[in-house]
Amino acid sequence: MPKPVLLTVDDDQAVSRAVARDLRRRYGEDYRVVRAESGPAALEALRELKLRGEPVAAMLADYRMPQMNGIEFLEQAMDLFPRARRALLTAYADTDAAIQAINLVDVDHYLLKPWNPPEEKLYPVVDALVETWRAVGETPVTEIKVVGHRWSAGCYTARDFLARNAVPYRWYSVEEPEGRRLLDAAGATETDVPVVITSDGTVLRAPSETEIAAAVGLSTTPTRDFYDLVVVGAGPAGLGAAVYGASEGLRTVLVERRATGGQAGQSSRIENYLGFPDGVSGAQLTDRARRQASKFGAEILTTRDVTGLAVRGSARVIQFGDGSELAAHSVILATGVDYRRLDAPGIDDLTGRGVYYGSAMTEAPECAGEDVYIVGGANSAGQAAVFFSRHARRVTLVVRGSSLRSSMSHYLIEQLEDIKNIEVRTGTEIEQVHGADHLEKLTLRGPDGSETVHTGHLFIFIGAAPRTDWLCTDIARDERGFIRTGPDLLLDGSRPPGWPLNRDPYYLESSVPGVFVAGDVRAESVKRVASAVGEGAMAVTLVHRYLEDR
Repeated sequence: MPKPVLLTVDDDQAVSRAVARDLRRRYGEDYRVVRAESGPAALEALRELKLRGEPVAAMLADYRMPQMNGIEFLEQAMDLFPRARRALLTAYADTDAAIQAINLVDVDHYLLKPWNPPEEKLYPVVDALVETWRAVGETPVTEIKVVGHRWSAGCYTARDFLARNAVPYRWYSVEEPEGRRLLDAAGATETDVPVVITSDGTVLRAPSETEIAAAVGLSTTPTRDFYDLVVVGAGPAGLGAAVYGASEGLRTVLVERRATGGQAGQSSRIENYLGFPDGVSGAQLTDRARRQASKFGAEILTTRDVTGLAVRGSARVIQFGDGSELAAHSVILATGVDYRRLDAPGIDDLTGRGVYYGSAMTEAPECAGEDVYIVGGANSAGQAAVFFSRHARRVTLVVRGSSLRSSMSHYLIEQLEDIKNIEVRTGTEIEQVHGADHLEKLTLRGPDGSETVHTGHLFIFIGAAPRTDWLCTDIARDERGFIRTGPDLLLDGSRPPGWPLNRDPYYLESSVPGVFVAGDVRAESVKRVASAVGEGAMAVTLVHRYLEDR
């Protein structure tokens, strides 16, 4: 295996030689140091490394360079090596640019020049970069090929699963020559799509998400039978709980049925999250949280469908759909919510074939020059409208209510008003969807009657259906299915029926001792990313209190 590469980019030859010299002195035995003196030259070097299959561990780029500055270079370099760690070299006067880079390009660190002595100012930063790269690692399957049909619901599901789990892949349509050649080589036909091919030549025909996860190296099996804490659901609340639980010494496992990030992970831009003045994508925020949880030792299991929760003495047992079980001293339920299904004739037959729930980022290239319709009046719908406006000819936001004021953040409403190719239609609903093998038309019902419009892209962001139908009846829920906790369980000062302890339930504790709830699935919770993360952290504090009282 070739040595991982440390790449440096600086147009000042003296600085370029100095940083390369210092890096070779410390890391030359285990890494190959490559230097370039411009952004374009560095991108060319990265393309050659990509073709040869050489891994890149970290990239250090000077901010002030002609033709292409350091931020522009790192942004393009991410497309070639998304897992490589990134640092910006900058003078003190350019620290604002470094902070901008952290937000816009997900730069890990910035270094002030000069960095003497390197033992104090350079090496600790590079150590952190390479340690993070090692922890995240280069996925063993460096290139996944997915062959299928654009309007296949199964193909969309496979692509969306890979994208949301940050697994790089290349898409080949069966209508293209290369796609047909791959099908022939795999001994497959169009009826087998999606066909997933790993870099070692393994062929999966119409695979399940569990089969895809195993093939691409995602963890699906726990390493032990008993934990201190099981967190169910890997949205912001679950990731927050996993980070704080593992960092505080609890043996923690995070169980997710599909992909980390939840609904927030699908957001194209979250602009009101503390500490990110220029906004952050849901995928970037999820990736950071996932790496942080892994760094502290939390296990993350994907494609594990939890179907039951049982109490066996002091143990809390999670039951999976395949019949296996996982036990722990305590459980945090952070299963979040699903978008509510749209009730309109024809909708179910076309889901995944032009009709999508949530922000299907994989479909953005297909929307170029097209008309896109988005249903919903909350922040998630507004963020999707802003995102798709960069690709589509026109984006129409379909809102049942009379105004966005009561359901969407003010900053987002202002953004929608400023984007010329976005139209907001209030007092309007989807009456029917039309299409044979894919979506072709919509019938809208508004204040002036019904209207049929042509489109191949409908994205739905409505309602909030909690994922709680799998829970036992001992877990108290409200009339909508959200889980009651703490003070909400007390009726006229009395504890919930069957409560066995000589104390009231803790604030985020359910009607079963040792089972806590965080995030959107909790009754009366604030439906915001920041509050979900906070509840995940708070739930871990209450877990400690529960364990101490046992």
